[in-house]
Parts: sequence; C-alpha cells; structure tokens
Amino acid sequence: MSIQAVRTEPLDMEALLRQVRIVPVLVIERAADAVPLARALVAAGLRVLEITLRTLAALDAVRAIQREVPDAVVGTGTVLEPADLIRSRAAGARFAFSPGFTPELLAAARGGDLPFIPGVATPAEIMHAKAQGFRLLKFFPAEQMGGIAALKAHWGPIPDVRFCPTGGLGAHNMREYLAQPNVVAVGGGFPAPAADMEAGRWDAIRSHAAALRAQL
Repeated sequence: MSIQAVRTEPLDMEALLRQVRIVPVLVIERAADAVPLARALVAAGLRVLEITLRTLAALDAVRAIQREVPDAVVGTGTVLEPADLIRSRAAGARFAFSPGFTPELLAAARGGDLPFIPGVATPAEIMHAKAQGFRLLKFFPAEQMGGIAALKAHWGPIPDVRFCPTGGLGAHNMREYLAQPNVVAVGGGFPAPAADMEAGRWDAIRSHAAALRAQL
C-alpha cells in the first residue's frame, strides 16, 4: 500500500494551526476513550488532535475519531519511520508529526499527500528540513532545547520557518510561546490531563480545555 492509497483534500496545516493555536498531544491507551475524549476537546474549541503512535490503541483511536467525530481533525504523532506514515494514512489520519527525522522519513513524506511536520531541535536540523522543502516544523523537546530563547535565536537567521513547539509546555508558558513570530501553535498533553483521561472525566477535560482556549 502506498501513502497515496486513501485520499482526502490536503490540509493547509499552517493556516489550520494558526486557527486553533493549541494541539492536544494524546496518548490513548483504550480505543474506547477516543470518541468521548475527542468530543470533549472539540466542544472546547480544540479540534486538531494528535494521537501518538505509542500505544496499541492509537490507530484504532484515529479510525474511531475520523468516523464518529466529524468536526475533529485527527492526525498522528511519534511517527518514526516511513511505515508509520503508511499506517497513519490508511487509518484516516489527516496529518502526521514526528519527534525528529531521518532522510528516509523525509523522502517518504515528500512522496505522499499526508501533511507531515518533522521534529527538529537544532539549527542544523532546521536547515536540513528546510532544504528538503519543510518549512513548518515541530520544535521538540522545546523547553529542554532552549525554549523561547532558542526560538528567538532561530528567528534572526531563519525567519521563513514556522514552528509548533512541544515538550514542557503548559498553561504557565503557552502564551509566551505563542507570542513569538515564528510560532503558529503549541502542543502538549496539558489540555487533557492523564488522570482525567484515566478516570473518564470528559466534562472536566472539556472545562479545562475551554479555559485554556479562553486564554488565547
């Protein structure tokens, strides 16, 4: 199966991320949680959802959300190899994030129609990704790699690249990140606390996510 096997209208990911500003990064252990979780986040105004490929339930969760929550825009994260892109596309994912990249992963992404946001941590990686045609990047792990100071430093020599930082972000610092001219959105697990997910407290997640959204 090729990445092009299942087609939907390609997304303008930069424009979409500028609209939502916060991307929940979700580790879903039980596929049955996917739909109520997605409904809670979409109701709070966070409709772009990244499901990490860290669990056996991840792709089933993508399929369920794609099928039952039409207002959600669901994609995958923790994409590590070309096969992950193929599996994501087949499951109905609309986009894919990676924590980093390899030449093979970038080549596979260029050959498909699934919007792909590769992860970078250093100027060399930013330059490499840009040279391969990727100008919307995931800055990861953001806080550990210099955070806002690093983003400000990147702005001067590489002003035409945009970032979605993840790693160490939360309500305490998201607005400062979003104020940077080269940041289009931020991501993290903070909109859906793990304890609330484990307990199935969907109303609590909706309220918490809505409060985050109201701060923008």
